Amino acid sequence: MKGFKFKGIVAGIKKGANAGKKDLGLIFSTRPASAAALFTENRVVAAPVIMGRERIKAGVCQAVVVNSGNANCFTGDQGLRDARETARLAANALRIPEELVMVASTGVIGAPIPMQRLIDAMPALTTELDNSSFEDFAQSIMTTDLSMKVVVKKHKIKGEEFTVAGAAKGSGMIKPNMATMLAFICTDLDISSTLLKAALKIACERSFNRISVDGDTSTNDMVLAMANGMSGAAVEDSDDALEFETILNEVTLELAKMVVKDGEGATKLVKIVINGAASAQDALKAAEAVSHSNLVKTAIYGEDPNWGRITAAAGRSGADVDPDLMDLTFGDVVLVKKGVWQGVEAEKRAAQVMKKSELEIVLDLNMGSFSDFYYFCDFSENYVKINADYRS
Repeated sequence: MKGFKFKGIVAGIKKGANAGKKDLGLIFSTRPASAAALFTENRVVAAPVIMGRERIKAGVCQAVVVNSGNANCFTGDQGLRDARETARLAANALRIPEELVMVASTGVIGAPIPMQRLIDAMPALTTELDNSSFEDFAQSIMTTDLSMKVVVKKHKIKGEEFTVAGAAKGSGMIKPNMATMLAFICTDLDISSTLLKAALKIACERSFNRISVDGDTSTNDMVLAMANGMSGAAVEDSDDALEFETILNEVTLELAKMVVKDGEGATKLVKIVINGAASAQDALKAAEAVSHSNLVKTAIYGEDPNWGRITAAAGRSGADVDPDLMDLTFGDVVLVKKGVWQGVEAEKRAAQVMKKSELEIVLDLNMGSFSDFYYFCDFSENYVKINADYRS
């Protein structure tokens, strides 16, 4: 991808079992890029989110510094000063304007950023960028993640090739309300910040806003997109914009699914599809209620086709439902038809479907023509273990 450089290093921010792992990352565009971002809707927000909301208004960004292991949240005025100082240090080292540097953090809430470690690490972070890779950056932003999350796609507009690359981190505190984790998307396409933001909103709504691990919304969520226009490909009309939206949608959905598959303690990736809703809002409400249900999640983990938990979740979702009209399938197995359980044999076949690491459940409300979906994961004992000693 033309004009972007990356770095991921060990700065000594992470503690405990993750001590000694990469925890400071950099994305640098060799020229200012069009930029757009979406942030958490949690009212408790980290210092980088406060700073980022202001800086992104200009629609331009040239670098982003990301630390893992410390959220810089609930750290008061000092946290905001630390975020700004981090941007200033990076800007000076890269010889770019300070206002073109964004900052993101992820990790434990409440502890101040160990600024001396960032100061000491800044020379290593900002030099020899040609010897590092996007994967190095992706590793540096991980916290409880077990796997690196990177997606790279190439496409052409009017014969000119461009690249869209995305990296994300997320494993716990995953519930939509934009953005449900940290994600960074880079492209060498030439596109305005206005069109970039419009495309990012659409893509995130159908990806990062359709996933759930545990129903918690983080204080640090950020999705940042940068487009430096160095490939020669450009968005010049509405058809071009649609071409870019298609690729961006693919990148964000793949990243979102990676987040769910890597959910803390997760063993299964599940897609719940709601069909036949009376309205778009009803379809979303029902899908969201099923995906957030702890009873559904534990049944998935136990490979128990406890269909009553699914229909009950839809029933309390606020959507317009009639239990006598519901159809429910696990994979290709019809378990409920017009509100009637299809018997023990059907349930046994559904249990076999549930042994797969990825499965699809479809609930047809038969109340209208609207549909929606969510991706979620199961709940295992490991989720409790991971979060019971997360700060230690």
